[in-house]
Amino acid sequence: MADYDRKKLMHYIDAVSFAVDDSKLFLDTHPEDKEALEYFDNYNNARNRALNQYAAYFGPLTISTASCDRSWQWAKEPWPWEMED
Repeated sequence: MADYDRKKLMHYIDAVSFAVDDSKLFLDTHPEDKEALEYFDNYNNARNRALNQYAAYFGPLTISTASCDRSWQWAKEPWPWEMED
């Protein structure tokens, strides 16, 4: 994947992560709201898929997408804030 795709995927991860975090806050005060639960589930699944896709092409962003098949790659990749804008 190209650098443009990396930025585009990172932007998507930021957007769906915001939706997940925002819906978690709403669910703190409305825990039985079925529409909010579906919204959270939809965006949480989208976020997890995007994080796994990012990890497959560029390395893990979260510890849950890190692997240690051959070596501990987590610390060898550039951190997200070390990437060019």
